[in-house]
Amino acid sequence: MRIVVALGGNALLRRGEPMEASIQRQHVEAAACAVASIAREHQVVLTHGNGPQVGLLALQSEAYHSVHPYPLDVLGAESEGMIGYLLQQALANELPGHEIATVLTEVLVDVEDSAFGHPTKPVGPVYTKDAAVQVSKERGWDVAPDGAGYRRVVASPQPREIVQIDTIRRLVEGGVTVICSGGGGIPTVLDSSSGRRIGIEAVIDKDLSAALLAVETSAELLLLLTDVDAVYAEWGRPQARPIRGTTPEELRRICFAEGSMGPKIEAACRFVEATGHRAAIGALEKAADILAGTSGTCITPGVSRPMLEGSDGTESRPSLFLG
Repeated sequence: MRIVVALGGNALLRRGEPMEASIQRQHVEAAACAVASIAREHQVVLTHGNGPQVGLLALQSEAYHSVHPYPLDVLGAESEGMIGYLLQQALANELPGHEIATVLTEVLVDVEDSAFGHPTKPVGPVYTKDAAVQVSKERGWDVAPDGAGYRRVVASPQPREIVQIDTIRRLVEGGVTVICSGGGGIPTVLDSSSGRRIGIEAVIDKDLSAALLAVETSAELLLLLTDVDAVYAEWGRPQARPIRGTTPEELRRICFAEGSMGPKIEAACRFVEATGHRAAIGALEKAADILAGTSGTCITPGVSRPMLEGSDGTESRPSLFLG
């Protein structure tokens, strides 16, 4: 079976941890072990997040006052290469004899995407209000409150086309385990006058790009691995319970946080609706169990009531779940 595996940011760095290379290597090795448990029996296309790494590169760029900050497309490419190298090496150690390749991946977005008029994705360092106003004037950046400070915000447009998809397909069909489209891919647009590709200041959602990648590579499963064991109903409340089995129709009737589970839900729904195959969401360390159907949340085509797991381990489909 061909599976697109999407690793969340926790694969490399967990919230609150120092951004040390040694710590990232430890997490990568654990992620590679989980992915290898699948790749030994199935064909895997691997993609990943890059939020902490792009943030680190932006901070480093900000430290050099004698040069202009590097644009986000270049920082995205740097992070794809860095993370791809770490994953590629770790997987090669777990899967001796397997061919593994990292592809720097551009993803086309529409320059007319409405997201460019409403930038919402925070990137880079935290500023005081006065410093944020100053940097906004100097560089033409949009800034917005973020916690106790202010940060630059950029557009998060919809992924439209994976530029290197033919190369990726040829590698996959040749039996290569491909690492690609990291961090949602390098944001790229077509110049209207010349038709040439150019990078743009934006951040593409990694989960939505993973769904597009899964469709375009004819995957039979989209596996979204994160730091929670399943999708939860009533998340954050005492009555929260994991959803074990559901459909896009049911999930689209529930509100999920835009900054966390929301994009994963949307990605899973898009893939299932486009292909008729299943998607699954769950914890990285439970990757093999999610594949076997004994862990995580499975999203399949059709119409059904969400299956919830009770505190006693039994499953039910309560009529009041959706209100």
